[in-house]
Amino acid sequence: MSAGKVYLIPNVISENTQEEVIPNQIRQAILACDMFLVESVRTARRYISSLKLGLVIEDLKFELLDKNTSFEDCIDLIQPILEGKNAGIISESGCPGIADPGARLVHIAHQFGIECQPIVGPSSILLALMASGMNGQSFAFHGYLPIDKKERQQKIRALEKESKEKDQTQIFMDTPYRNEQLLSDILKVARKDTFLCVARDVTGQKEIVLTKSVSKWKVGEIDLNKVPTIFLMYSN
Repeated sequence: MSAGKVYLIPNVISENTQEEVIPNQIRQAILACDMFLVESVRTARRYISSLKLGLVIEDLKFELLDKNTSFEDCIDLIQPILEGKNAGIISESGCPGIADPGARLVHIAHQFGIECQPIVGPSSILLALMASGMNGQSFAFHGYLPIDKKERQQKIRALEKESKEKDQTQIFMDTPYRNEQLLSDILKVARKDTFLCVARDVTGQKEIVLTKSVSKWKVGEIDLNKVPTIFLMYSN
């Protein structure tokens, strides 16, 4: 028996946008899956249900694949795929495998010769970069910055220095309730001629993507509180 396939299935970034951002290929991939490996079972069930594919959600098989999933757990999760089952990996938000624990299972799947098919869908990181006007030839995503204020400010300075030395766009984020603090720290420690892009609620109703030099930004001019946001910084 030949092995099944792993489908990398993008999720929406902002609620109620599936009609605008989810292509038909994703719907077909979901219908082809025998099981789903997901970062959040609740989110995945709600997402699939919203696509109105005629599936009985209670009959679908979901297995958790999150940051706490170990290597040994991944080996167990991959067994049904080796036996011929198709599996779909669904992230909490956006594209699986990008700043997402699904990458671990995909890496292991390759070692077993399992086909892994990526499917086009929304990625807040790439969409923000596209709209920023910053260097798209060389860029780096750093995920979440440190929680400690002093360490966070040191990291901002280090990223700014790296951007200038490598001619590279630096991309990062924080949990939505710390967005305002992060923006304040950037404006406090970054050079005035460094460019900062703030991409808020990408693909959503509150979407704003704005790029300008640090000297022209003002604290409080854009409401980031509890809204998913990507930050991009470029120093040349």
